[in-house]
Formats: sequence, structure tokens, C-alpha cells
Amino acid sequence: MKLTLAETKLLKDTTSIIADLVTEVHFKVTPTALELVAMDPANVAMVIYKLFSSAFVEYHVQGTQVVSVNLNDLKSVLRRIKPADTMTLELAENKLKVTLKGASKREFFLPLIDTDEREQKIPNLTFTAQVSTASDVLSDAIDDADIIGESVAFGADKTHFTVSSSSDLSKAIIEIPGDERTKIKSANEVRAKYSIEYLKKMVPAGKIVPAVEINFSKDYPLRLEYKLIDKMDLVFILAPRVDND
Repeated sequence: MKLTLAETKLLKDTTSIIADLVTEVHFKVTPTALELVAMDPANVAMVIYKLFSSAFVEYHVQGTQVVSVNLNDLKSVLRRIKPADTMTLELAENKLKVTLKGASKREFFLPLIDTDEREQKIPNLTFTAQVSTASDVLSDAIDDADIIGESVAFGADKTHFTVSSSSDLSKAIIEIPGDERTKIKSANEVRAKYSIEYLKKMVPAGKIVPAVEINFSKDYPLRLEYKLIDKMDLVFILAPRVDND
């Protein structure tokens, strides 16, 4: 296995984001992509990540390799990447070898870990509301809602996407109209509630990908997708917060 990446932020920045949700992961290296599917320890959020072979300047793998690592260890190494560096991932000495090449050549060897290799099943979900918008629109709305409460309600109808949050005395409502920048598909009015704490860990993906697709239904999981064609696909699935009243 030898994978060389010039656009290093596609792995560096996503690893940093994913590490806020999960610690120990299995990277599956197939002939077409470097893949990861993981569930957070609380079983509230799932992350699905694919970095396609076409994103790499060099991509060689025999069959399918599974590389299990501690993401915090990998994140610490990837932080050392400089803007002009290229990064190469290899298996050597029963370790993950990370080589950074720029003004100097630096090699890091990270231990492979033994973890439960039970493969996570990606749920088959169908949604009644779909919103495509600029990533910063969603990030700003989550930041606004975070001022008020611990959960956020997503709402959609034919013309508007709404993000709102409330506490005992306060309320925030962010109304985003459908236009050239924001496309909304929702046959009926839909509303669902989610954890702001988790969303704040997901929306930084907007710094890598300029657009986000938001899918949800009433009292149903949320699906956020950040996609760069022929390069990367990063998906988050988040369980709803259901009111008991």
C-alpha cells in the first residue's frame, strides 16, 4: 500500500473533525477509495468518509487493506503538515508510516491497534425534506442557535428552511429563504430537533467543502453531506432529539 496526497487538507482537516466524534477507527483502503465508517461511543452520530483514489497523486493498494489507528495520534502527526507538503501513507514494520515531504522529509510511524472489527452498517434512510445550501449558511445558523439553547430545530416548507433554538426565556429563529443559493425540496412542512453539541462538531466540514446537503424528516435522523466531486465525500448521520411531551 502506498498512497500519496498533495491536497493534504482533504485528510488533515477531515481527520481533525472526525476525531471529535470517534477515537479508534478502521480505515478501509480499497482499489477505489480510502474509506471510514464509524459510530460515536454514545451511538448518537455516525460518520461516513470516502477519499477517492482520484484525489491522490499516487494510489497503489493490493486488494483491500484495513488500517486501524488511534485518530488522535494521527491528528497529532497531520498537524505537522505544512502547506506545500505532500503526504504518503504506507504500511511498514506493522505500523502506519506517514511521510511528509516539503523542505525536509519527515517520517512518523504510528502503531496499528486491535479493535472490534465489527463492520458498521450504514442505515437506509428516506427523507421528506432536502435542503442544499452554502456551508457557511448552515454554520452561521448553528452558531446563532448555540447562543440560546442546547438543541436546534430544523424546519422546512416549500419556500423556507428554518433553524431555531429556544430556552426558558429566550428564542432564536434563523429563516433562510429558498433562492439561487439555497434549494429546498419539501412537499409538506417538516420539523425535527437535534443536538447542537454534535452539530458544532460536524459543520466545520464547511471549511473544506463550500456546499452542504441537509436531509431530515419529522423526529427522524439528520443526514449532512459534504461532497467534492471525484475527491471526497463526508457524511454525518445524527439521531433526533424527541420531545417527551
